[in-house]
Amino acid sequence: MMFSTRPLPLALLAALSAGCSHESAAMTTLSNYVDARLAESPAADRIELLRPLAEAVAANPKLDLVFICTHNSRRSHLAQIWARTAARHFGFTDLQTFSGGTEATAFNPRAVAALERAGFTIERLGDGDNPHYRVRAGDDLAMDCFSKRFGDVPNPQRDFAAVMTCSDADRACPLVPGAALRFAIAYVDPKLADGTLTESATYDERCAQIATEMLWVMREAAARR
Repeated sequence: MMFSTRPLPLALLAALSAGCSHESAAMTTLSNYVDARLAESPAADRIELLRPLAEAVAANPKLDLVFICTHNSRRSHLAQIWARTAARHFGFTDLQTFSGGTEATAFNPRAVAALERAGFTIERLGDGDNPHYRVRAGDDLAMDCFSKRFGDVPNPQRDFAAVMTCSDADRACPLVPGAALRFAIAYVDPKLADGTLTESATYDERCAQIATEMLWVMREAAARR
């Protein structure tokens, strides 16, 4: 796919991936997942939080978005990945997304598993306490994800939009150094269900909520162009 043109919808990318059965199945799952989320709408109070971000993207389609939570382990990664996927889906090919925490831990494997169930192809790159993961949505979009502080490389150092995805980080960082814009869009931490019978369902619910909201943001931004 040429990035100089509007990206292909995920459904068409799924069809073009038919040469590889595993990737084709993953793309079909992801395409169906995106279609299901596009059929949903965020609650009215959430839309009020999301609309300023959509307006910022519409005003600057090359905006860098840095999603921030405390540990850069769950919510900020989910938001980074879904925002980039949604941006590509609606033709914002120059928009880049990143994530970081007020401290670094690791990309939680439960969040990784939820993304895999949604249809992303994810490869673990190495071992250690904070491994890197390559997250793919078809052949044209790959993201390297690992836990880091929001000010660490490879995150942008200035003129980015900081999106606070947890209330603790929002309170801890009233000012984010280098950020030109700041938005508070907090999510309930799925960590609350770790080790319980509802663990997978809770992570799937948070993944779906973030997907729905990031798709809404990019669709709304596209409508304002």
